[in-house]
Amino acid sequence: MDALTSDSSRRIDELLNHYAQSHQHPLNERIHFGAIPLIMLSLIGLMFSLSSLLAYGFVLASMVYYLRLSVPFTVAMGVWSVILLSVVHAMGEQRLSWCVAIFVGAWILQFIGHQIEGKKPSFFEDIQYLWVGPLFVLQPLLRKFHIVW
Repeated sequence: MDALTSDSSRRIDELLNHYAQSHQHPLNERIHFGAIPLIMLSLIGLMFSLSSLLAYGFVLASMVYYLRLSVPFTVAMGVWSVILLSVVHAMGEQRLSWCVAIFVGAWILQFIGHQIEGKKPSFFEDIQYLWVGPLFVLQPLLRKFHIVW
């Protein structure tokens, strides 16, 4: 393993391990597994409602961030992002109202989960944990298929 891959692997492991520390309660974890994809969908949809270029630019910038951490996670997030963008397109004229409702509801669930956990959300410490959350959700699936360890 070369130095870049090794450093990236260590960094992704550090981020995911730190994120997991505030997501130990099984109910909080289950809430996150539902709410994080909904927040991602709604966030992309809200951006798309303002400007499709904003939404696509956000996804592209996110892919650059993920690429610096892990190629397998970047590929998985790329596939996930295409699915989310497809759903956002399919929402049509109702996109904005749906996305506002989903965004508010999913964040309420997240904060309920953290109330149950008794710990603050990780992004209160560092904003990058907003991008780590989706990786935390994908990690069990990627492990199941031996894509990441």
